[in-house]
Amino acid sequence: MRGSAHHLIGKKTGILMLLPSLVLIGTFLVFPAIWVLYMGMTNETLTGIRAANPQFVGLQNFVRIFKDRFFYNALKISLLFVFGSAIVGQAGLGMTLSVITYRKSKKFRSFVQAVVILAWIIPEVVVAYLWVAFLDKDFGTLNNVLHWLGFEKINWFYDYPVLSIILFNTWRGTAFSMLLFSAALETIPPSYLEAADVMNVSPWRKFKDIILPNIKSYIFTDLILITLWTFNVFSPYLLTHGGPSFKTELLPIYIYRNAFRYFKIGYGSAISAVVLGINLALALVYLRLSGRGARK
Repeated sequence: MRGSAHHLIGKKTGILMLLPSLVLIGTFLVFPAIWVLYMGMTNETLTGIRAANPQFVGLQNFVRIFKDRFFYNALKISLLFVFGSAIVGQAGLGMTLSVITYRKSKKFRSFVQAVVILAWIIPEVVVAYLWVAFLDKDFGTLNNVLHWLGFEKINWFYDYPVLSIILFNTWRGTAFSMLLFSAALETIPPSYLEAADVMNVSPWRKFKDIILPNIKSYIFTDLILITLWTFNVFSPYLLTHGGPSFKTELLPIYIYRNAFRYFKIGYGSAISAVVLGINLALALVYLRLSGRGARK
């Protein structure tokens, strides 16, 4: 009896300690998600009679989304953007930088980290204008360098629009992956790599057989976070405004265009609900993969 009473008290204490977090999650995550889903089932607009008296239209907006070619265009570009910017760009470059600086002098590591973090902490508007100045066709720094080397100038935002925003977002967001992987590398016992050095193991074998297995869980954590962040990022709008000809219109930009340029709040909310579902699906896939990796 005494043991069960202590167990009951401990359970109540745990619930009380979790209560503030549950309240915050419900207030800022669950309730807004439910409200967006409800708004997506109305024909509310920002102006006109439907702004004052919106009507409930059920799943009409959702049916319309999956018939809209612009939605599939935005989804395709978003998936390509996430793969190139988050998985290949940020995670790949972050891993590379963390491995290069690992076991190097503290001054060298701190210098590299400071340079990469600087790109992360500069305000997005400033970063966007820096990249516009860097990639501009006529007066951009990159084209001036290419012209000096004897190459023709390139209209990057017109000829390579998706690549331009992938490079921009990779440069912007690599710091998180680099810092996470740098911290993960510090958890590897030094004796593992010292033994590999004594056995004259190649750098690739060290990375594949020692480093990767020991930081696998950190890799999945990084991929989950940066994929969700990148999938919902809006800052490329500052470079291209979704153009040219919708070639860089990511899903967040597609939502913005419908909700705040065409004033279709209900339709924009429905798109937001679909994007929320895609985010949830991506998170579940990563969690499933990380669970399989942990069992192996």
